[in-house]
This record gives sequence, structure tokens and C-alpha cells, in this order.
Amino acid sequence: MSSYDVIVIGAGPGGYVAAIRCAQLGLKTACVEARETLGGTCLNVGCIPSKALLHASHQLHEAEDNFAKMGLKGKAPSVDWKQMLSYKDDVIGQNTKGIEFLFKKNKIDWLKGWGSIPEAGKVKVGDEVHEAKNIIIASGSEASSLPGVEIDEKVVVTSTGALELGKVPKKLVVIGAGVIGLELGSVYKRLGSEVTVVEYLDAITPGMDAEVSKVFQRTLKKQGLEFILGAAVQGVDATKTKAKVTYKLKNDDSEVTLDADVVLVATGRRAFTDGLGLKELGVEMTDRGVVKTDSHFATNIKGIYAIGDCIPGPMLAHKAEDEGFACAEIIAGQAGHVNYGVIPSVIYTWPEVAAVGASEEQLKQDGRAYKVGKFSFMGNGRAKAIFAGDGFVKILADKESDRILGAHIIGPQAGELIHEICVAMEFGAAAEDVARTCHAHPTLSEAVREAALACGDGPIHS
Repeated sequence: MSSYDVIVIGAGPGGYVAAIRCAQLGLKTACVEARETLGGTCLNVGCIPSKALLHASHQLHEAEDNFAKMGLKGKAPSVDWKQMLSYKDDVIGQNTKGIEFLFKKNKIDWLKGWGSIPEAGKVKVGDEVHEAKNIIIASGSEASSLPGVEIDEKVVVTSTGALELGKVPKKLVVIGAGVIGLELGSVYKRLGSEVTVVEYLDAITPGMDAEVSKVFQRTLKKQGLEFILGAAVQGVDATKTKAKVTYKLKNDDSEVTLDADVVLVATGRRAFTDGLGLKELGVEMTDRGVVKTDSHFATNIKGIYAIGDCIPGPMLAHKAEDEGFACAEIIAGQAGHVNYGVIPSVIYTWPEVAAVGASEEQLKQDGRAYKVGKFSFMGNGRAKAIFAGDGFVKILADKESDRILGAHIIGPQAGELIHEICVAMEFGAAAEDVARTCHAHPTLSEAVREAALACGDGPIHS
């Protein structure tokens, strides 16, 4: 029987970061992972492979739509789908092997197999039982489906199957207008698919700032994505090569059927805790099926902690990483902390969409007095030079103190630009602090400065 200071169950972004940080702090650490590779859903069948396909398909879009405008003449490249998937797999391999190297560097034992907790202080992997003073559950999440929709990962797929299709479908129906559906819908639209997105709510991207959501939908529609909103999916009938999606419109109860070659079910994710033995242990769960923890990530069972997608909060890889980092420090006797008010979210379509902090709707609901500073990328020289003038930066600041309360960006490199605001908010900065910080010219980041200026006397270039 091996004995450890910490055993982490799950080697996704939360789990592997927790394990590395524990090892850095001098704790003897092991990590349980059943996959053949480390990195969890994110690195293997989620964030990383989807970004590879988004990048590849965006290059095709640039070649087809913008190269000739810049004097780059010639036929746009054709799509070798098999080679594109190979490139995606190579990107996955580089990342997962990198985590394996970090485990070896930090002397972390990889316990290969499915883990369970037969009793506090013990983790069973296969036939072996290991002792641990502390256990961190980082078991992640899995794709959720709908009643009447059976996933086969060939014709009716989750994001996992959508990253491994045998060919680019002629007709793709996406159920759910959230991040995953819109990102993968964008990939296949660029590659030539006819893409229809069916969403139960009356707007896309639930929870997003409403103004950004409207502009985002309009932009995606210009790119050729079709949207059917206010539609409740009744079921999917699939054969080996085709599918029919039936939905009912909420406004008049009429039923409609859509034909598809592939149906992508992108209706969210749910915590994955099956087989861990949590119920038998008496670990408290919420009514949504996630592990209940205190402010220090501790469950009600002494020595057992939980982080990431299997506890409440946004299911984001970087949120899990922050929790893993903080949980490790708490176990080591330090003061680990996560600021949940400054966790950015990003959608990696083109344009990208990024947000941090409060939306206007949240501020209105809270009765908070605020002011808005906006700046369009049409006024940014760099954006116009790269055919990316669509979109804007919006900063929300307290009406009296000018402290930044939130920011929302739709435009080029939004996922990179948002972090200036994250740092500002972490330090309690005012919009004027950002406005008075020199930004290099010509850069996209100048649009952030201009939005900050708009919270005061007004932007310069608008």
C-alpha cells in the first residue's frame, strides 16, 4: 500500500494543476487518471482540439475572403479533412505529453485507472488501495443530453464526436446556442456545412451581456449560420447516415422537422462523479448533483476536497485551475484564494467574444448605479487593417467611484484583450487608471483604452 500526502482524482486542468502545485509545496503527490493521456476533457476532446480546428478553419476563411483584398492572388486552398484532423491530433499530443513531462519533473505518481474512495483517507485504483492524508476530487464533467435524444457519437454527437467526424457534413444541426455549439458550428460552416442552430431560449449565449449577444447573433448570421430560437427539441430520429430533428416552437406550439447529416447536441455539461463512492461515504451533494464544499474546497468529510466542474460555479478550465492551485495551498497550510468576481469567459469564434465581471443586466438587477464606456473596433487602425472592424469594447464602471465592475468585448482577439481588464479589476482599478495607461500604437488594445476614456470625457478616435 502506497502512502501519499495528497491524491488527486482526475488529471484535467483542475486536477493536474492541483497535483503540480502540491508537489511544488513539498507534498508527496499522486494523480489518478484512467485515460491513456493526461489533461482530461480539455486537452483531449475539448478546449485544445476545438481551438486547433477553429484556427485551421479561420485560415481557410481568410484565404477565401481576404487574401485577394491584400494582393495575395491565387486559388484558395482545398480542405484535406484527414490532414486537418491529423494536425488537431498532433496539437493534442504535444499538450498531453507536456503534462506527462511536468508530472515526471515534479515527481508526481500517475496512478493509471479509475479511482474510487472506499473510505476517508483511502483511494482504490484497480485492485490497489492507496493511503492519502488528503484527497482532491477533480473528476470534471460530461456532456448532457435531452430526453428523446440518443447519442451515438457518429450521427448524433456531443463535442467529442464532433471533433472526430469521418467527413465534413453537408447539413449540421446544432442543438443549443451556447459556447460549444457556436464554436463547432462556426468550424463546420467555414468548412462548407449548412449549419442550423436550434435554441430553447429566445436569445443565444445565455447569461451573456444582452447587447453583445444581439450583435454576436447578427454577426454569425452574416457568416451564414441559421438560428431557430424559442424552439423546444422533441426528439431526434437517426439512421446510420442521417437524422431528423423535431422541435416545437414555443410561441405557437407548431412542430417542425429538420433533416441533418449530423446533429451536434450542445446543451451543456453536468458534473461527473459516477463510481467514486461519494454517496456511500456520505459526501454532501447539491440538488444539481455537484459536490458541496465550503470556502476552502472541503467537503463535509474530513480530508476530502473537491474542485472544478464537479463543484458549483462556471464549468471553465481556468476556473478549475485556479481552484486546484488554491486548494493545494490550503492543504499545505497557506492561504489559497479564488476571486470568483474576476473569472473571464471567452468564445473563440470570429469575432471572439470575451467578458469579465458584471453585465448590464446584472447591475440593473442589483440596483447598482453605473456608467458605460464603449468603443467600436471600426475606430481602431489595427483592426481595420486586418478586416476586423466589427464589434466593440464595453466597460462598465461604478457611477461614483469609477471602479471597473465588468467588461465585454466582441471583436478581434477579445480573449487576449480581456485580461488587461482582469488585472485592473484584481487591483480595484478605476476606468481612469486604464485610460491613463499608455497603450502601444497601432494595437487592438487601444480599443480597450478608448472604451475606458469613454467612461470619462469621451474617446479620442470616435
